[in-house]
Amino acid sequence: MIFMGHKNIISVMFFMWLSLVLPLSVLTKTFAAETRRYDPLLFDDFVHEYAKKAVKKPRTGTLYNISLPSNYSGVEVSYVRLKSGSLWRRGENSSFFKIPKRILALPYANRVDIVFQNFGNLSDSYFSIPNYTFVAPVLGLHIYGADANFSSLNASQMVTISLQGDPIVVQFSSVSLDENDNATMKCVTFGPDGTEIEFSSVTVPDYTCNARNQGHFSIVVPSLQPPSTKKRKRREKLWFWLIIGGGGFVLLIFSGVLVFKMFRAWKVECLVKESENSVALDIVWIGQSRMPSAGGIRTQPVLENDYVP
Repeated sequence: MIFMGHKNIISVMFFMWLSLVLPLSVLTKTFAAETRRYDPLLFDDFVHEYAKKAVKKPRTGTLYNISLPSNYSGVEVSYVRLKSGSLWRRGENSSFFKIPKRILALPYANRVDIVFQNFGNLSDSYFSIPNYTFVAPVLGLHIYGADANFSSLNASQMVTISLQGDPIVVQFSSVSLDENDNATMKCVTFGPDGTEIEFSSVTVPDYTCNARNQGHFSIVVPSLQPPSTKKRKRREKLWFWLIIGGGGFVLLIFSGVLVFKMFRAWKVECLVKESENSVALDIVWIGQSRMPSAGGIRTQPVLENDYVP
């Protein structure tokens, strides 16, 4: 092969590419990790299935605290199974939620599973609202059909609830406020599908929010980042793109130089091979240089006659 004599050039090019691309890939992953958000809907499905497996035969009306795996440390989950008739007549007051009576689950099921969530210090990992900061943990409320025939047809699917009376009351026991946050805080509701966001007023001093549907709930205040923080983030983004652009430019230059050298070496090798195949010449060494040399004269000169004066 023509390039077999240039393995060293290919190796240098390969290692130069690695030395530039790998740091850039690590930097890109690090930058992306800072803005990564987990999917709360996948988490809801996981918690429901995990709760059903953790409590094989739940007793109706008994609240169970579910211990999640260690990678969900800080998240609190509880779970209760109720008869739909009891939920309609009495409602339910468990965890951080006060569910009023006259609530109907559709499609109808004789029993329902109610799952309560407190995301705790992982709230920011699952939820984000531009220009707002959480001052309370995100709380979740989800209702599932629990009948055997219902579960077989609608596994891991929430029912739709209809409130005929008072709203659901969400009680926040842990709220972190600064001096002026009382005037600006708002209740926020993330809809069951995780996309719809609604704001409403906070009831003080008990820090409660009203809801008319299941989903995720919290209290937020407008973000007030100091100018130094904003400038620092802008500088970090600027350096990020400069490093990527500069690294790519340097990689392009080195690649061009190495390709040019490889092409020139290939061209010289082709010329040498062509010259060796065209005319058979002897090779002599002069010093440390290898040079072609013509052989001796084929026929010796002969006089026209043998007469010698």
